[in-house]
Amino acid sequence: MAKKENQSIHKVEIKIEGEDWTKAVDEAFNHKVKTVTVDGFRKGKCPRSVYEKKFGKESLYIDAADEVLQKAYEKAMTENKLIPVVQPNVDLKSIDDTGVTFVFTITTKPEVTVKNYKGLGIKPQKVTVSKEEIDHEIHHLLERFTEMITKEDGSLEEGNLAIIDFEGFCDGKAFEGGKGENYSLEIGSHTFIPGFEEQLIGMKTGEEKEIQVTFPEEYPSEELKGKDATFKVKVNEIKEKVKRELDQDFFDDLAMEGIHDQKSLEEEIKKNIQAQKEMDQENQYIDQLLEAVSKNVEVDIPDQMVEEEIDRLMHRMEENLKMQGISLELFYQYTHSDEKALREQLEKEAFQNVLYRLMLEEIMNLEKIEVTEEEAEKEAEKLMEKYQMKKEELLNQFGGLDMIAYDLEMRKTIELLKELNK
Repeated sequence: MAKKENQSIHKVEIKIEGEDWTKAVDEAFNHKVKTVTVDGFRKGKCPRSVYEKKFGKESLYIDAADEVLQKAYEKAMTENKLIPVVQPNVDLKSIDDTGVTFVFTITTKPEVTVKNYKGLGIKPQKVTVSKEEIDHEIHHLLERFTEMITKEDGSLEEGNLAIIDFEGFCDGKAFEGGKGENYSLEIGSHTFIPGFEEQLIGMKTGEEKEIQVTFPEEYPSEELKGKDATFKVKVNEIKEKVKRELDQDFFDDLAMEGIHDQKSLEEEIKKNIQAQKEMDQENQYIDQLLEAVSKNVEVDIPDQMVEEEIDRLMHRMEENLKMQGISLELFYQYTHSDEKALREQLEKEAFQNVLYRLMLEEIMNLEKIEVTEEEAEKEAEKLMEKYQMKKEELLNQFGGLDMIAYDLEMRKTIELLKELNK
């Protein structure tokens, strides 16, 4: 019989007994007897009475409980007509010779009331691209194609690239990781120990110098934290940046189809900025729209749904970090945090995701928005082409055709909301 903690959390008690339990215990014995050694008997040939005398009948109960768990869960679902929205929890209430009693905690979809989702006056903002934005992007483009040429005369200046040999000493002894040859260092990049780059300014090609620095207190190496050090440095070569101009050589190096002069470059950059800003604005507009609608929603969201969404966000974050070559453990070290802190940080986003999903599902039902199998198949074909994947691989990645159809239903619902709130 199901007992409700609230509208969407159900405690369901199921007992497996009688013949079903007897069969499960028998099956547990058949498996166990193959793995135990009993004096006087070959493996798997020990009689049941001897086994139970030596190990106790109770030693079979847990394996028997595992055997009937799925059957008990299915019974809990069908008898109480429940459809879970998160993975159920199960507790073992009692177990003995007469049977086993499970208590399932099943979370079902909460009741959602959307009081108003029309005529809220949420409109997208118009997007424009200024000349300053275009000039700024051109400046970055010129910087990206900057050439470095050897500086024949003169000394090291801010912005120059120094090709150096160096070796560091602490307390008169060379330390690990403190040596480099033909190392490229941009003066002003502040990638070395504080004070190092500044003391190179004014040096000339071929010049050697000893530089005194102090390692920061937060330096990763315990042996070098806060320590004074001397670096012997030799400048092998000095390179300086040659500012690029919007000339034919630059456009040849750029090698962009249809871009052959300043005007065509400005038009292309404007188009790209416009497209990016329109995409950002569209995402911002949808967020504003969903936030406005959510203020008119009544729902009691179970903690289990939020926790499962946090799990999903954690997994996505871990996968993204992997692509950057960073493990979750390394991320915790970098950010001086842990799993608990990260879960707390993701809680607000997770709650919002669940709220919006439930809200959109209810609006979808109210507006009778549906996606046919044919529409889902066409969407799958588009995704196959976009991601260059075979159908089976795509469906495995997206969780099946039903999930593709669900995603399409959500997008249809958002498009409808946009129309209803202009």
